[in-house]
Amino acid sequence: MTFTFRATRPAAGGTALALAVAVALLAPTSPAYAAANAVPTYEVKINLTAAALDSAHAPSAAVKSAFGITGSAKARSYSYYDTDGLALDAAGWSVRLRHKSGSSFEETYKKRFPVTGGDIDAALTAANAAGFDSGDTNYEAEIDWGYAKQTLSFSTEKSHSASGYSGTAMPTSTTGRTWLVNDIPGKLEDWGSADWGKNTLQASRAHGPVTAKVYGGAWGPSDDASIEVLPVVGAGGTGTEYVVELSFKTDSYADAAELHEDAIALAETNGWLHHGDILKTQLILDRY
Repeated sequence: MTFTFRATRPAAGGTALALAVAVALLAPTSPAYAAANAVPTYEVKINLTAAALDSAHAPSAAVKSAFGITGSAKARSYSYYDTDGLALDAAGWSVRLRHKSGSSFEETYKKRFPVTGGDIDAALTAANAAGFDSGDTNYEAEIDWGYAKQTLSFSTEKSHSASGYSGTAMPTSTTGRTWLVNDIPGKLEDWGSADWGKNTLQASRAHGPVTAKVYGGAWGPSDDASIEVLPVVGAGGTGTEYVVELSFKTDSYADAAELHEDAIALAETNGWLHHGDILKTQLILDRY
């Protein structure tokens, strides 16, 4: 048996239509590109020893002169909110309520990502995968660059009226928690699962308050230099220890690297350098 195949002529206009369909079927679909990684600013944070303080627990004249500190002391009080088991901290979140004299209350919600081996790009990529990218303008990306450790953080800030509160007075733990829960950002509210962050924050309490004094100035490539002197309760629950943090803010990685190197060298030369990183957030969560 013989089969004969015959080509049929398409109807007028059919060739163009068939070609268009074929092209549409064969053409690759355009991939959906994620937003680029965020671009961070930098804050260099170097801890100094008690040798950097005078008898009034303020930065000594020599320290101020060395690091361009010219401003007078400004007080600020703050507390961190977390559960007794520090569930927010374990998930890389910190929630802070801060009151600067003469200002509204600042509510800060911050998510941290570790920087391993100085690989900032890898940390930014990990943050991008978690939903923190250049397209989210509600959060500010920052690299905290300590003596030996770097941390990437994304923070968003809201405010609450300080009407009825004088100086740096803080609200009760319950009142502060209510403010923070009411203003919780979406990323924290549903972190990991629906309402996890909200439920966790509702079960939190104030760790603190603590009251620090901050002295401002400018040094090297940074026009935002400061020294914070923070008195905290001793590790045993009694007495007072003083945390002294020298910090510089800049938008430039190169400037941050220069500030980090020069500040360490100068503090070391003068016998003021604390060889390590004192994480204030962790210290307050642990001791209060």
